Amino acid sequence: MDSTSTSPAPPVITSFVALGDSFTEGMSDLLPDGGYRGWADLLAGRLAERVDGFRYANLAVRGKLIGQIVEEQVDVAASMGADLVTLVGGLNDVLRPKCDMDRVCGLLERSVAKLAPNCGRLVLMRSPGRRGPVLERYRSRMEHLFSFIDALAEEHGALVVDLYGCAALSDPRLWADDRLHLTTEGHRRVAEAVWQRLGYPAESDWRADLPPAVLPKWYARRVEDLRFTHRHLLPWIGRRLTGRSSGDGLPPKRPDLAPLVPAVDRERYPAPDLTPPAPDHTP
Repeated sequence: MDSTSTSPAPPVITSFVALGDSFTEGMSDLLPDGGYRGWADLLAGRLAERVDGFRYANLAVRGKLIGQIVEEQVDVAASMGADLVTLVGGLNDVLRPKCDMDRVCGLLERSVAKLAPNCGRLVLMRSPGRRGPVLERYRSRMEHLFSFIDALAEEHGALVVDLYGCAALSDPRLWADDRLHLTTEGHRRVAEAVWQRLGYPAESDWRADLPPAVLPKWYARRVEDLRFTHRHLLPWIGRRLTGRSSGDGLPPKRPDLAPLVPAVDRERYPAPDLTPPAPDHTP
């Protein structure tokens, strides 16, 4: 499904709207000013270099569930009439202890039915999964969700980017220390995957495996586990228990479909460091 050999000819894209949660907002591709870049910003920058007057909006906000994406982002995006729309959502629902999969799929279907006729090209994704116990615990739900996304794409003429099927993107070294979000290199690979799925010529092999990992000693792994628990896991549990989200009160970083000037964008978003990631410190 993700083979570029079956992709249509590269479209002329003059506008792009991205919808979703933290994955599309760009966590944890941290910028010097404290903001986040991410795959959608990287993709927008590359598209902007191909056409004058390119416009870009990113409506994604961290922590959003699929119902919130529907309520806050879908109608706004549909009204913009962009050449390209990407929708990635539902995984925050799936990774909760209790999840109504029928409701999640129903909301995704509603979103796609609204977006597909109101944009030039709709792109959906099978999200990547980090190797480890969390993935194994929720694998059946994720695969249920992704099968439904495949069916939606076929019905509505959307494209699907299969990140879940890429072994390299499950490598823990491409995931930040919160174990929930991709690193800068991970986001770069996702941008390349979408670029190729749209039919543009490959600039790198986003599926390429990382060099063999050197496993740290047992003590170093335990220290990292403790740091992860205090810095990320316990705050996450606290938000779940109190019904809060990391995105509460945060606006989208690019709420308007506005011009994106690549030269200016590069000043804020310097080229990513492509040095191979350091050895993983998790089990």
